[in-house]
Amino acid sequence: MKDRTRTVYLTFDDGPIPEVTPQVLAILDRYGIKATFFMVGENIDKHPDVFAQVVAAGHSVGNHTYNHLKGWHTPIDEYMANVARCQKAIITHQTSFRIPTLFRPPYGKATLRQRFALHQEGYQLIYWDVLTRDYDASVTPDQIMATVRRETRPGSIINFHDSIKSADRTLVVLPRVIDFLLSEGYTFSAL
Repeated sequence: MKDRTRTVYLTFDDGPIPEVTPQVLAILDRYGIKATFFMVGENIDKHPDVFAQVVAAGHSVGNHTYNHLKGWHTPIDEYMANVARCQKAIITHQTSFRIPTLFRPPYGKATLRQRFALHQEGYQLIYWDVLTRDYDASVTPDQIMATVRRETRPGSIINFHDSIKSADRTLVVLPRVIDFLLSEGYTFSAL
């Protein structure tokens, strides 16, 4: 039996993107790892086949708004309508009856009213404690590795992105991160 005290959770924001998400899936599959993908509804509607690949591979899916909204700059009614639109895209394109309740606010920011409304709608808000900053072109894979080494603890939620702007870093460093964490005795699970 696996030691659950050494479990970490890989998460990916902003997909599905055909140029990146399938490559992330291939890396995870090579290691037999399940992860959690916080998806943008607009991308799900544009790329339902890539969304279907994530679901068919047994990964968890969470809501990341329909248009990647900045919570602090969006009125509550507009924000919740956008969340509902993403949820509709998820439900429309999935083949199972499991309705996701995981939600990650874009940029990790939501107002108190938005967080309360999300909780009232049954969402579980998921943040992270290890931010790789793979979306930042000035951050190198070596810097990402240093962040993972320094900040990962048992139970850590590690934030990556499966987006065009992160691809050059994510696809290079993800196998290195997995190899390192495995060598440290960690196991992986989806949320």
